[in-house]
Amino acid sequence: MKILHLIRSMRREGGGPAEGVRVLTDVYRQLGHSVEIATLDPPGEAAADLDVPVHALGRRSSGYGYSPHLRPWLRDNASRFDGTIVDGLWQYHGLAALRELRGRFPYAVFPHGMLDPWFNRTYPWKLLKKVPYWALVEGPMLRGSRAVLFTCVTERELAPRSFSNSVWNSVVVPYGTLGPPGDAADEIDAFHRALPQLKDKPFLLFAGRLHPKKGCDLLLRAYAAVAAKHALPTLVFAGPDSVGLQAKLMRLAQDLRIADRVVWAGMVVGPAKWGAFRAAEALILPSHQENFGIVVAEALSCGTPVLISDQVNIAQEVLQCGAGFVEQDTVPGTERLLQRWVALDDLGREQMREKALACWQGTFNSLRTGACIADLFRSAGA
Repeated sequence: MKILHLIRSMRREGGGPAEGVRVLTDVYRQLGHSVEIATLDPPGEAAADLDVPVHALGRRSSGYGYSPHLRPWLRDNASRFDGTIVDGLWQYHGLAALRELRGRFPYAVFPHGMLDPWFNRTYPWKLLKKVPYWALVEGPMLRGSRAVLFTCVTERELAPRSFSNSVWNSVVVPYGTLGPPGDAADEIDAFHRALPQLKDKPFLLFAGRLHPKKGCDLLLRAYAAVAAKHALPTLVFAGPDSVGLQAKLMRLAQDLRIADRVVWAGMVVGPAKWGAFRAAEALILPSHQENFGIVVAEALSCGTPVLISDQVNIAQEVLQCGAGFVEQDTVPGTERLLQRWVALDDLGREQMREKALACWQGTFNSLRTGACIADLFRSAGA
């Protein structure tokens, strides 16, 4: 089959949706399907590292992403594909899909957590803009889709609570990652070349954008409190500074007197990224909202336990697998994550590593994602 992914941006700094599409390009290839990507990135910012066609149709890096080039491109090209996946909401590519695809070409929508009620509670001023846009664009676009694709049961249950008239065909698809592509020793070596100060040093890994919703500040406060009483490994933050938060976090670490215990790695990609997951004692992610948390699946695929908040939507699956610990997204909750990890003996940690790998293999291996998407469009008679 031939599948198109329509997404606002493929820049790695964009987080989960772009990374999910990157993973799926490999999945489709392994399953014998072909894929192209249409994005509203300017041509100079196209994902040149991907070996699939990427059509960069944007004009500038604005948030909404309006471009006069997208709708004409869809009119000329949509018929070449068996189906289109619209990745993400609240941006211009959704309006283009509504105008050019609905009623003519089969498409499905991945909201990627953008219908979580948390956003309406946390950013009520944005809700004032979203309500009319929902009525005119997003609601009709979702209702006209072949399916709205959710990455877990929790996301599917939360989504209809955000806006009225939330009626669509819901499908929960397996989601996750293909896992590390290379040799473990080579990937760990690549990580140590990128961050030589961490060679032979135990560490806990925060991976993801530095963003208020990720709970970075409460992680620093919890780490400082627990480190005052227990020996903790170094804390590593690996991810882009997407909203200019790092300077504030660094000042907080100074105030808490843990600056010498925290490493700011920036964005780590390629083999070094997988080496970071492999070398870490555990991944820690105390997010206030996390639709799926692709980094959680990536850590599990490396046999790395995960210490996460109960606001990560796959927390229940992690608990059922015994692949990590789950607590509330508060400073005391994050302290408990750290305390529970410190209290584990070597045997307990080794058993959790085995369960982490089994959890990925049984639940979060993304080969099944591509198969589900292909079956969806195949059943459409495309």
